[in-house]
Amino acid sequence: MNTEVFAARHIGITENDMPRMLQTIGVDSLEQLISETIPDDIKLKLPLELPAGISEHEFLGHLQELAQKNKIFKTYIGLGYHETLTPSVIKRNILENPGWYTAYTPYQAEIAQGRLEALLNFQTMITDLTGMEIANASLLDESTAAAEAMTMLFDVRGRQQKKDGAVKFFVSEEVLPQTLDLLKTRAIPLGIELVVGNHQTFDFSTAFYGALLQYPGKHGQVHDYAEFAQKAKEQEIKVAVAADILSLVLLTPPGEWGVDVVVGTTQRFGIPLGYGGPHAAFFATKEEYKRSLPGRIIGVTKDTDGNRALRMALQTREQHIKRDKATSNICTAQVLLAVMAGMYAVYHGPNGLKFIANKVHNATRLLAKGLESIGLEQVNTAYFDTIKVRFNNTNKLREICESREINLNYIDQETVSISLNEATSDEDIKLLLSCFIVAQGDKKDISFTSGIKEVIPANLQRKSTFLEHEVFNAYHSETELMRYIKKLERKDLALNHSMISLGSCTMKLNAASEMLPLSWPHWGNIHPFVPLEQAQGYQEVLKTLEEQLNVITGFSATSLQPNSGAQGEYAGLMVIRAYHESRGEGHRNICLIPASAHGTNPASAVMAGMKVVVTKTDDQGNIDMTDLEEKVHQHADNLAALMVTYPSTHGVFESSIKQITKLIHDNGGQVYMDGANMNAQVGLTNPATIGADVCHLNLHKTFAIPHGGGGPGVGPICVAEQLKPFLPSNPVVKTGGSEAITAISAAPWGSALVCLISYGYIKMLGAEGLTNATKAAILNANYIKDRLKGKFDVLYTGERGRAAHEMIVDCRPFKANGIEVTDIAKRLMDYGFHAPTVSFPVAGTLMIEPTESESLAELDKFCDAMLSIRAEIDEASADEPNNVLKNAPHTLGMLTSDTWDFPYSREKAAYPLAYVAENKFWPSIRRTDEAFGDRNLICTCAPIEEYMEA
Repeated sequence: MNTEVFAARHIGITENDMPRMLQTIGVDSLEQLISETIPDDIKLKLPLELPAGISEHEFLGHLQELAQKNKIFKTYIGLGYHETLTPSVIKRNILENPGWYTAYTPYQAEIAQGRLEALLNFQTMITDLTGMEIANASLLDESTAAAEAMTMLFDVRGRQQKKDGAVKFFVSEEVLPQTLDLLKTRAIPLGIELVVGNHQTFDFSTAFYGALLQYPGKHGQVHDYAEFAQKAKEQEIKVAVAADILSLVLLTPPGEWGVDVVVGTTQRFGIPLGYGGPHAAFFATKEEYKRSLPGRIIGVTKDTDGNRALRMALQTREQHIKRDKATSNICTAQVLLAVMAGMYAVYHGPNGLKFIANKVHNATRLLAKGLESIGLEQVNTAYFDTIKVRFNNTNKLREICESREINLNYIDQETVSISLNEATSDEDIKLLLSCFIVAQGDKKDISFTSGIKEVIPANLQRKSTFLEHEVFNAYHSETELMRYIKKLERKDLALNHSMISLGSCTMKLNAASEMLPLSWPHWGNIHPFVPLEQAQGYQEVLKTLEEQLNVITGFSATSLQPNSGAQGEYAGLMVIRAYHESRGEGHRNICLIPASAHGTNPASAVMAGMKVVVTKTDDQGNIDMTDLEEKVHQHADNLAALMVTYPSTHGVFESSIKQITKLIHDNGGQVYMDGANMNAQVGLTNPATIGADVCHLNLHKTFAIPHGGGGPGVGPICVAEQLKPFLPSNPVVKTGGSEAITAISAAPWGSALVCLISYGYIKMLGAEGLTNATKAAILNANYIKDRLKGKFDVLYTGERGRAAHEMIVDCRPFKANGIEVTDIAKRLMDYGFHAPTVSFPVAGTLMIEPTESESLAELDKFCDAMLSIRAEIDEASADEPNNVLKNAPHTLGMLTSDTWDFPYSREKAAYPLAYVAENKFWPSIRRTDEAFGDRNLICTCAPIEEYMEA
């Protein structure tokens, strides 16, 4: 074995495993299997034009060299991004811990109680600091959260407002530039009219349904918005506020003015800058809007035994249920970052946060006093951490500051703003002052430590308490926090325990060598708006990654800006929309979507201003060509796009795909390919070859960014030549095409930090390794399919009986034995496995995807578990629900109880196969009561005694 070949570490199957696997499948070679899986007319004729893979050691050395091209200046740009200090205990035990970063979204609550508790802490932190009633478990970034606020408030307009056509949304001129740009993107397709202006002169017309304020303003001024909020309420204009999370420690929370929504980012709670992300945004609102709240909410309920349990609440908001009626396409959150931010609050507690906020604020006052003492005008009358300074030659100031490795925010030729942060020291303040003194041509010494005045008016000073719950007051030593984090980690099943075979979600290896650079300061401590020459390492990585993805997809250009798969969908459709408009065909607004598509597809289309027309699938799970042709011709004059997942959501390479894409093109439409299943394409076929025009890629699936318990994700779009001019821009740092659409996310390159992972994945695997990984994914899926043959029916296969990289197992026949698919999912926990995808895209089924990273031994354990469960199903009876499947999962508490009221042994419950005993994972709770949790919605850390039924 060549120990320097990364592919041998990433791909779990060895040459010695191959004969048995191929024999089980019934083929003579891996190439025969691939030829029977992928249609001949879409196979690539040549290998990927990418370099050969490099070793892990070489990659880490390469990243070290590139890191040195990033210049770490003391950066006081602000605009929503600040240097922060990540506590080492959080960095080591969460950010660098696969027990946290390899976990999946907590759909299976019984094996996700640790993550769910950490997110409940996050929600409690947000509701306390904002003064609001309910918060979600994070969103993608502050600008996205503000856009979600605008669209949610549009959706919940009063009946009279809708009747009167109230479509205006006021945006304060104090709002961050990237947020305003994203609001423009979201508003246009929905018919929302943005009005940007001064909140002090706003006329509160009934033509407005909502407003967005910034607190503090983009250049630091803290406004008193209480009167604005009251007048808006009188006119039934709902108010959203974008607030700085740390400032709320000292400032009156917006919830106390009676506003409707508060959004922002938790980046400055211990999350690295990372050149723009990933960072966990927050969204807090009133209880009355809970069923319109975008994203996920963690709620408290009880389990079968009545014990406290957590789970994701109000799941009817999910897009796969509401589809084109959904008001948001948000499908993911920033769980890993939200966990870190929540732990930052747990570690520091209310008193620690007050210390940090006061340190930042006092440093800002000290700097302001020093600048005033040398004759400069500081404009802001009330401020928290940002001052605005008049200076007659900012070009000269910039030259001096940059020579001393300092970045400021240069507003214009005569104005600059300076945003201080947690890492700012007294020496930093002296250095800042010296820059101004030199730029003025002065040489005088200054003394300014006395006479520093209060700058937050009494009515804007926070008087309410926050973070009083025990969790924020118990873990302030590193020992205690380390143990608390470990306690939560032990409740969660992640990839570091066993295979997670989720169809469509591609839970593959997130290699340590790909992850390590995320902790390096030369990658973590770069502000997204620094001059490009200070981020040359990043620029080289991002440019190369774009080129790599172009080669892999066969397309001409890539935008890395979308920071989730759903954002990629939206971006792709907005680019198509812009393309049609550029050709004078803006009337094209029909988007065809197969019935089997992921629910974000129709939600994204509606958000892009398109009308969804659903096309049928046939009995084999393929697109019904007759129905498609009928609908294409019916809507030919207005056809904008077809959204298609390939291989299909049913796990099949449809042989008619080129016929389908040609049909769309012949009738004036563009083809959007959902890249969820790219793990079955890389190196063997590509979106351009099948005839697509744009696709998004889930870097958190195919390209090895970890799921992080439900985020971060990255969803770049790759486009054909005709769509290249329309790739999205950024208002602060130029990105995108010559006719770029406005921003899709806040940062110019989205979640740039985690793009290092995908860059490393491609760099280390190389052309051959990437192709072999795809082949192994197809091999593993077909091996599982054929091992389960005769016991479980696979619903859909290709024309030659092969699966792609995933398959759908039909569990509906087991209803005759009283067994539902959920019972199988819960019983798998007793065998040490996370369930495959449940009831998507077909109700009553499991969608299984083993990925290329799993070994034959792990595949066999999973198959043995499934076959053992199949035997248990045969033993079950619809007349007797007291069986091992209906009672699953079995907890340690059940097994050690003095009473055992079950007609099967404790050993069968807990150790159904011999391998389980070697590495037993114990679910920490029994099945959650979903209905109880939704009837009694509790989304903060309130004591359970307050709401549990007697």
